[in-house]
Amino acid sequence: MKRTVLVVVAAAMLLSSSALFAHHSFAATYREDESVMIEGELVAFLYRNPHSFVHVMAPDPKGTLQRWSIEWGAVAQLNRQGVDRYTLKPGDHVQITGAPSRTADDHQLLMRKLVRPSDGFTWAAQVN
Repeated sequence: MKRTVLVVVAAAMLLSSSALFAHHSFAATYREDESVMIEGELVAFLYRNPHSFVHVMAPDPKGTLQRWSIEWGAVAQLNRQGVDRYTLKPGDHVQITGAPSRTADDHQLLMRKLVRPSDGFTWAAQVN
């Protein structure tokens, strides 16, 4: 009986610790040493965990209007930096600078800076 309990406890510990390693590497998804700036209309702001997302209609480098998906921080992180679920709304004109996806046709960025020119709201990634 003691041995069974020990095995179950050990298995539970192993399974619960695997979640710690589930987070993806930004470097595997984005070219972190590059920077792209887009400007357009905000379509959606998904304020959620583990990462929030901003969707913006903006032209690609060829000038074709695309829906861009911009990966941002977690709810608690953004909240500490003055961003809440009401900070951005559909229709906001925004300028976003970020690290581009390793797959150019994905139209994805990792958020580095966001500016809303209408009122000067600015958010920039904090470098550690």
